Amino acid sequence: MTNKRDINILGLGNILMKDDGFGVHFIRWFEERWSFPDSVRIIEGGVMAYALLEPVCSCRHLIVVDVLKTDDKPGSIYRFTLAEIEPKLPPPTSAHEVQFLDVLCKAELLGEAPEVVFLCIVPADFREMDLEMSPLMREKFPLIEKLLIEELNRHGIESLKIHA
Repeated sequence: MTNKRDINILGLGNILMKDDGFGVHFIRWFEERWSFPDSVRIIEGGVMAYALLEPVCSCRHLIVVDVLKTDDKPGSIYRFTLAEIEPKLPPPTSAHEVQFLDVLCKAELLGEAPEVVFLCIVPADFREMDLEMSPLMREKFPLIEKLLIEELNRHGIESLKIHA
């Protein structure tokens, strides 16, 4: 792709599974609060698998907001590069299940892989079907927001806060 956007911000997760939808819920909240230049695109990725290949391949830098299912304390927040997070990702549970790492591998095979940073949070509850997240996850929005703005500032992106 010749006309790549500078940065895509991608919120991942299944909003039907309580805290697993953190990335999507956060992106919706964040997008209402900030305005960015056209060089930044905010994407609600959900669990779209290979449909995410275009947003991944269409930028130089990708910031992914998602949950990290690990044994750490719920609400713990991490910032990872792709090389740092790969060993922490779970193995696929079936041959037909496409995970986001598969999408990144496909982008690399195509020669279109961006630089990737993950902003992740450990979910409190992701096994229960519920459209609402736990209060702990909502309380972490401002901290993830701060980390995301810092990440954008590292790339020289000016943002304008439109709602407090």
